[in-house]
Amino acid sequence: MRTLTHVPAPAKLNLFLHINGQRPDGYHLLQSVFMLIDWCDTLHFEVQDDGRLTREDLSAPLPADDLVIRAARALQAASGTSLGAHIAIEKSIPAQAGMGGGSSDAASTLLALNRLWGLNWPLSRLLPLGLALGADVPFFLHGHNAWVEGIGEKIHPIELPTSRFVVLKPHAGLETARIFRDPRLERATETATMSVFAVHPFDFGRNDLQPVAQALCPEVDLALQWLASFGLKPRMTGSGSAVFAQLPEGVLPSAAPHGWQMQVCSNMAVHPLAGWAVSDV
Repeated sequence: MRTLTHVPAPAKLNLFLHINGQRPDGYHLLQSVFMLIDWCDTLHFEVQDDGRLTREDLSAPLPADDLVIRAARALQAASGTSLGAHIAIEKSIPAQAGMGGGSSDAASTLLALNRLWGLNWPLSRLLPLGLALGADVPFFLHGHNAWVEGIGEKIHPIELPTSRFVVLKPHAGLETARIFRDPRLERATETATMSVFAVHPFDFGRNDLQPVAQALCPEVDLALQWLASFGLKPRMTGSGSAVFAQLPEGVLPSAAPHGWQMQVCSNMAVHPLAGWAVSDV
């Protein structure tokens, strides 16, 4: 096998995000449900026998040392392979959106190169590499919608009803660290249970980061108001700045305002690369 083309890297939405406390080392304790959606980046891989790792941006330009290159480098170093790869990326998921686009790209890179380089590592060997790259990467490696706790390392697969969602991304982005540093952030939300969440999975809880994001980024507030004007119940995903809402049958917002990005998505039961690494965890 010399190439793997059209490898998908799906985005995620946080159906809710509660901050339950903060550890002495500064890490925040959270509860959330991460849900896969069919808004995807697409990656293409070709083996390079000389060990070089190169990247080609087919759409939006990425930083030179982005998560894709870092993921490839980490797997190459950990495995000791002499092979390299040329990686071409078609970006669709917006950056600084709270949708996990970079983390998803990194996970798909680990899964694809594990196969392309003939390593055939089980999931348990890829997960530590993913966690070192970013807290969301293990979720995409596991490949299932999940109830997430702790600092993001406790991942419990769950099933969700099939539904459609509208996702709206303003021009402005938000840095996660800036929100978590803000003294206005709620850090003591009561712990929830999966059984309570399951009663109304798409209308449960809130995003504790959202009020701070609205204060820091007026476009988040405008995006929420615009979706609400259609009778929807919007909330922000992750640390923003993208917001989303479940779409009832027959409801479809008009073209996005201000030239913002808008996408109608469906949730996914499993990651399209599920099974690419044998699960032994």
